[in-house]
Amino acid sequence: MSRRLVVLTAVLTLVLGGLGLAPVAAQEDCDFVDEVVIGVIAPLTGDIPKVGQSTQEAATMAADEINAACGLEIDGENYEVIIIVEDNEAKAESSVAAATRLIVDEEVVAIIGPQASKQAVPTGQVANDRETPMISPWSTNPDTTFDRPWVFRAAFLDPFQGPVVAGFVQEEHGATTAAVLYDIASDYPKGLAENFRDAFEASGGDVVAFESFTTGDADFSSQLTNIIAANPDVIFTPQYYNEVPLIVQQARELGYTGPIVGSDSWGTPDLLDLCGDACEGLFFSTHYAPDIVTEVAQAFITAYEERYGAKPDDVAALTYDAFQMLFIAIESAQSLERADIRDALATIELFEGVTGVMSFDEQGDPVKCAVIIQIKDGAFTYYDSACPPGFPPEDMDEEGGDMGMLGGEALVAERCTVCHNADRINAAEKDHAGWEATVDRMISNGAQLTDEERAAVIDYLASQ
Repeated sequence: MSRRLVVLTAVLTLVLGGLGLAPVAAQEDCDFVDEVVIGVIAPLTGDIPKVGQSTQEAATMAADEINAACGLEIDGENYEVIIIVEDNEAKAESSVAAATRLIVDEEVVAIIGPQASKQAVPTGQVANDRETPMISPWSTNPDTTFDRPWVFRAAFLDPFQGPVVAGFVQEEHGATTAAVLYDIASDYPKGLAENFRDAFEASGGDVVAFESFTTGDADFSSQLTNIIAANPDVIFTPQYYNEVPLIVQQARELGYTGPIVGSDSWGTPDLLDLCGDACEGLFFSTHYAPDIVTEVAQAFITAYEERYGAKPDDVAALTYDAFQMLFIAIESAQSLERADIRDALATIELFEGVTGVMSFDEQGDPVKCAVIIQIKDGAFTYYDSACPPGFPPEDMDEEGGDMGMLGGEALVAERCTVCHNADRINAAEKDHAGWEATVDRMISNGAQLTDEERAAVIDYLASQ
């Protein structure tokens, strides 16, 4: 599949939905011939239930949208997407058991999740051993995908995120010394804490305290006392939204007045309510910022808010992206065989989703930008961004290959079920000029089209 075709598919699918052009066909009108069963593993209970809620909401929305567009098309026939959600209770052993049930008993074609690295790392081994495609939306620990050709992800990695935060605190706060407080029993914070430490020290800083605790602890006074005694310029704590308020509040009570920074695990809105004024002004790194999003992301945010009455967090956005990647792979493979889907996932070179443009390396890991969020006036607010060198590519058409040979129908419809079923969407009153404006907005947001391709796309859409 060409790079630009993947980008165009994602853009068209989301832009049409965001413009009120979502498919309106009832499922009974789609003549489904069979089902595509996808497993979802999420922490619906346990320590981070909000992560589970966001996962389930985004997964349900993704499935409902594709089914409203008559599902996935394989060999000219429509297949309904069915999701089976398993609760892993935020436990590694429960996650492994859930994956085994989904693969063996439910015979899913692929798994979305788990989210937290503590569950994604061992579950990834199960998926790889049983040769079932798995996409973890939120896990940033390299071990989730390392040497596992059946496992992919939608999030950037900690070896990228750690240096991003280290560089930010040195530039923003002028920090020359830092302290780290992390959960030693959890893969995600442990790995990211080490990545931050190594990057901070490599750039000339001094980590004066490296304090740990164990999952479930709620009293951090001993570790914080040691940290405050070391007098760091900044504290880095890559913990989850339910732990951060306790850490911040206890640090302030013990007299620490300096900056406290975090990571993408902070990005759940519940943190704002739990932490209150104590977190005002603090920074953390994450995957996207709802207040500076592209049109692709805005379409998703609008639809999500209309459906659930709240802005989507980064877990929801990444989960939605993971589903779009999987849908593209299934339609590209034109098969429901797990091996074919895995191969198709591995050939996606460039993808534009809610959380931005991403390419993929040989491990199935995205190369993508990170953003820095500030908690300001009780809300998550964009502050800065950081991208890998040379990314995103200036010319997203490189290696695009056959794009120039595709006509409007192939460009729009070959891999895009919403566009392929244009006769079923609420677009009857959109004239040629309206489609022209839509496509031009897509181009301004990253879709790479020659003048001839642009004309072909507009003509095809206007003809439906």
